[in-house]
Amino acid sequence: MGKSYRIVNRRDSKKLREYLVENAEVLAPMVELIESSRLAIDELIDVLGRASIEAVLELSARAVAGDKHQGRRGGEIGWHGSQWGSVELMERKVRVRRPRLRKKGGGRGGEAEIPAYEAINSSERMRQRVFEILMRNVSTREYRDVIAQMAETVGVSKSSISRQFIEQSGKEIERLTQRRFDNVQLLIIYIDGLVVGDHHVICALGVDAEGKKHILSLVQGASENGAAATALLEDVVSRGVDPEGRYLFVIDGSRALRSAINKVFGPDNPVQRCRNHKIKNVCDNLPDELAAQVKTVMKAAYRLPWQEGIARLKKQAQWLEVEYPGAAASLLEGLEETFTINRLELPGSLRRCLATTNIIESPYSGVRRRTGRVTRWRDGKMVLRWAASALLAAEKKFRRIQGYRDLWVLKAKLGRYPTVEEQTREAA
Repeated sequence: MGKSYRIVNRRDSKKLREYLVENAEVLAPMVELIESSRLAIDELIDVLGRASIEAVLELSARAVAGDKHQGRRGGEIGWHGSQWGSVELMERKVRVRRPRLRKKGGGRGGEAEIPAYEAINSSERMRQRVFEILMRNVSTREYRDVIAQMAETVGVSKSSISRQFIEQSGKEIERLTQRRFDNVQLLIIYIDGLVVGDHHVICALGVDAEGKKHILSLVQGASENGAAATALLEDVVSRGVDPEGRYLFVIDGSRALRSAINKVFGPDNPVQRCRNHKIKNVCDNLPDELAAQVKTVMKAAYRLPWQEGIARLKKQAQWLEVEYPGAAASLLEGLEETFTINRLELPGSLRRCLATTNIIESPYSGVRRRTGRVTRWRDGKMVLRWAASALLAAEKKFRRIQGYRDLWVLKAKLGRYPTVEEQTREAA
């Protein structure tokens, strides 16, 4: 097979950009991907980018050394396994497995270049083109177009790109974007909402028996919306979370969420309402000088045994009822569920992270940081895509929850008894 390479010139670059502008859906929502796998652009650049670039590099190597033929000697340049390399795409470096070619009888210095690899890494303009192609096709869910367009951009001829090769690569990409939780032993499910512009998103985050966190699901809608809350939990179940299992739910406090939990998982699951949300809701109904005092009282009550703590806050509500009935009603609403972790008698090492939805609030800050420069949200689906992207990027840096070594206690309280290994480890 003869060489079919050419370095794309500046005019080609301009045409490519014009094409991307005319067909621009770079920010279009990845509805199918988000609904089926919760995988969005940040993580897809790692997954899809790596698979696509490796496919292009193999096509490029084929144009130099011909197809691989097991047991048959090649020409002047032959295949010699593979090795790790990296490709920079704008601000992102993607680690890839690239083919290795060697010149016949070349000895030292006999390595043969992969033209596409050299082309991508040699020019910032080239890296930008590849990145734009990748982003455009990810956002429109046309995975197979990525390889063809990217290959042509770095000088691989159309004739060397077989439909079968592209389809096989597309299947691999689709396989990588599937995400299920059948084999994840979840104990805790956090649910909280996020407001972006005029839109609402609800997120479910799970914690397994080892204390590891997992982004479970993400839907558009407010946590006060019963249909959205139910859809969130039904999606969690559809992706492998056992609806018959018993979990501790930590929620932002809305009645719709509580109702959705009962509907999808049953009423026997313990629910801990976020204390931060409760304190804020109560204090929003009070003048500043009184709000600080009530906040202190509430925090102190949460440290008491559950019966005593509830009694103290009921007295506080009676005192507020006269002049601030809104604050009193907010304090009493769902009061007992703000003491669920006290009633379960969980170790203090666990209570801090189970008392609030801060575990979700922390990655939400990443969403706000990433979306800070967005001036116009076209629709809720665009918000959903950005939120999923930021949350999944944050997930890569998640640490285990505080007190994870004591999760066996929660497991026993849920009726999911710890294994002998867990008991032995705790005793040690």
